[in-house]
This record gives sequence, C-alpha cells and structure tokens, in this order.
Amino acid sequence: MGKTYFIGSNIYRGSRYGRLHPLSIERVPAVIDLGRALGWLPESQYRTSPRAKPAALTAFHTPDYVDALMRAEARQSVPPEERQTYGLGTLSNPVFPEMYRRPATAAGGGLLAAELVAQGGVVHNPGGGTHHGFPGRAAGFCYLNEPVLTIRRLLAMGLTRILYVDIDAHHGDGVEAAFAGSEMVRMISLHEENRWPFTGKLEEDGQGAALNLPLPRGAHDGDFEHALEELILPLADVFRPEAIFLQCGADAVLEDPLSRLAMSNNAHFRAAAALRPLSPRLIVSGGGGYNPWTVARLWTGIWATLSNREIPDHLPAEARAVLEALSWSRTGKPSEALLSTMRDVPRHGPASQEVRERVAALRRRI
Repeated sequence: MGKTYFIGSNIYRGSRYGRLHPLSIERVPAVIDLGRALGWLPESQYRTSPRAKPAALTAFHTPDYVDALMRAEARQSVPPEERQTYGLGTLSNPVFPEMYRRPATAAGGGLLAAELVAQGGVVHNPGGGTHHGFPGRAAGFCYLNEPVLTIRRLLAMGLTRILYVDIDAHHGDGVEAAFAGSEMVRMISLHEENRWPFTGKLEEDGQGAALNLPLPRGAHDGDFEHALEELILPLADVFRPEAIFLQCGADAVLEDPLSRLAMSNNAHFRAAAALRPLSPRLIVSGGGGYNPWTVARLWTGIWATLSNREIPDHLPAEARAVLEALSWSRTGKPSEALLSTMRDVPRHGPASQEVRERVAALRRRI
C-alpha cells in the first residue's frame, strides 16, 4: 500500500454554525493541534485541503443549488423561497460566515484524497463525511455531500468496485440515495435505529446496493465487533473492493449528546485497522461527533491507527493542554479520562441477540 496522508485546513479554525448549534465546537483544528502536539503530523504527511470549484461540485449537486449556497454565504441571508427549496438558513443548516467555503473545502479534501490514493495509499480527511447532503438540498448539518463527490471521482478515475462503510450514529441517507442500484458501489451502514433521519431500516437495501444494520440503543463494543467480524469484513472479502471509503463519524460513543449508543472509540480504531489491508486504497473521513473531547481523541486516534503510531496510555503535557483548551456550551469540565488519555476504556460485552439476528439476516444478502 502507498503513502499515508492527513488532509486539513485552517478554514475550520474558529468556524461555527452558531453558538447553540451542535457544530459550535472545534473538531478538525483540535485533531490537527493534538496530532502536532504528539509529533504525528510531519509536513511530509500533511496536505492542505483545496476548495472544490463550483464546477467540481456539480458532479453531484445541481448548479442552481451550488449557486444558491454561494449566494447565501455572500449575502449572509436566505430568502424564504430559497430556504424552502434548498434547505438553507434552517436550524440544522443555518447561515454562517463560511457556509459555502467550509463544505467546499471539505469536498476539495475528498477530491484530493481520491487523487492521492490513485496508485494506492491511505488518506484521513476528518473534515469530510458529510453524508446527508442531496443534489439540490442541504440536510442534517451537511451542505455538500463529500463522500458522494469523492466516490464519484474514484469512479471517474476508472475504479469499478468501491466499498462505502458508514459507522456514524446517523444513517448516511444521501450516500445511499446517490448510489441506489449501483453495481460498482456497495454500501454498508451501522447506525442507531429510530434516530434521525429515520432511514436505513433493516429491510431497506438501496435497490440492492446497500446493507443497513440499525443498532439498538445502548449498543456497545461487543455489538460492533460482532457486526465487523460477521458482516463488514465478509462483505469486503466477497466484493474485493479497489477502494474503501470509511465514514468514521464520532457520534456513536457513549459521551456523545446526539445519539444513545454506548461504544468506545476502540470500535472505530478496530474498524480502521481491520479495513486497511483489504484494499489498496483507503479513505477515512470524519462525520458526526458533537462532544469536542471525544471527537478530538477519536479522530486523532484514527490517524494514529492509519499511520502506524502507538497511542500512549497517558497523554503528555502538550497534548493534554490541547484538550484542556477546548470548550463546550453544554457542560463544564470534562472527566479526567477525556483530558489525560486518547483511548477509551473498552465497553465490551456479548453481542445482543437482537444484533446477532440482524447480522445473520444481512449476511444472507451478501
């Protein structure tokens, strides 16, 4: 496998969806700062994300929607009729200063990732993973659909078998809709059942292209490990992907405020490690994640996993200082573990009967 790269940008630093929005927190900048404090982000592996040009965005999004998004940023307002049509200026997808440039940079990072893995390799683009965007409409904090744009770039490069694995707590509805019926893109999503956007039910199969595993509230590392070993890895073995895209949303961990799953970040590290050798190309994005400390620790730990760096039992003072500098409107001081360690205490247990039965049902459709 080729080289390993991290994609970041200063566009994320200080960028806020709004003071009370779940994305009022620092995420990608915290990962960059934590990685640098640990000496894990040398210039040889760091790449600055370009901003995708409007023409590149129309590989999935409609030109009128891209124009509306650019106008909204320029004007810092959205007329009522455009709010209704495009989903802009809503509580979920509000007007904010970088509302076009930030998602366009995340998309540019995905397009760069595709180019970097053209001959093989691994890329971590934590600003990406915006899997709810639709061709002509923003949804679920996602103004542009970076995974779809990235996968389409891989297809345009001549790849014919791409596996999309989504372990965000929320179902990747925009990606499933984009590749419904595809024979070249297979999708598998693990997400909390009965959670917005209320899609991705067990029986929904994206016209034959998708496997959806809704996880019950409280699902833990043992449930995830069972799904990984009995469903995700067997699918990869059968499909033999030329590239894997792992959407590594950080909101399935116990401390996240927008889900009721109970995993530790070890589940995510395990997924990245297990998928890496199964394809010559691996792109790992971010996604959801709304607790600043768990997100920073999880995505930095993903980078450590991908770049073969050892996660220390206790963080050195420089790294701890990065975590101590984070703030969150929802709570006061975080636990000592969230400040002094990167790896969570595992949340093991036997897989529930419910998860076992659902995995068995999906296994028959591989």
